[in-house]
Amino acid sequence: MSIRIFITGGTFDKEYNELNGQLFFKDTHLPEMLKLGRSRVEVDIRTLMMIDSLEMTDDDRALIARQCEHADEDKIIITHGTDTMSETAAYIAERIQHKTIVLTGAMIPYKFGSSDGLFNLGSALAFVQTLPHGIYVAMNGRYFNWNNVKKNKQTGEFQEIK
Repeated sequence: MSIRIFITGGTFDKEYNELNGQLFFKDTHLPEMLKLGRSRVEVDIRTLMMIDSLEMTDDDRALIARQCEHADEDKIIITHGTDTMSETAAYIAERIQHKTIVLTGAMIPYKFGSSDGLFNLGSALAFVQTLPHGIYVAMNGRYFNWNNVKKNKQTGEFQEIK
């Protein structure tokens, strides 16, 4: 049983330019993170885009949904920026019902060393293998249904809406 992982960017994969202080994208850190976490789960990683989720458009979301729809696997993880993760989950949920899709991300870039990304990735791997078909967000050690989650920008955590 293979799990497809789609990379879309977000804080997960940002790096820090020490000269100008800006965050930027280079390559995904997912293979390194899976190795560090000693994961033995069979995965197929594909990079769809490397963007900040605040720059994500509906065309980008359509690409993500198409890739999910056409993937042979019925278990999919999407790494995504946290600011618009809920919007992308809703977009996918309107179009796909026959797969288990888990979106996850990080509040702190992996390369900073104190990132929550490794923990969130491990949680997403566990949730995608055990949850029934549906669209979910995995953050802070919890999973949320796509239609009952929001990012609390004051606490930096995801929480249920209801």
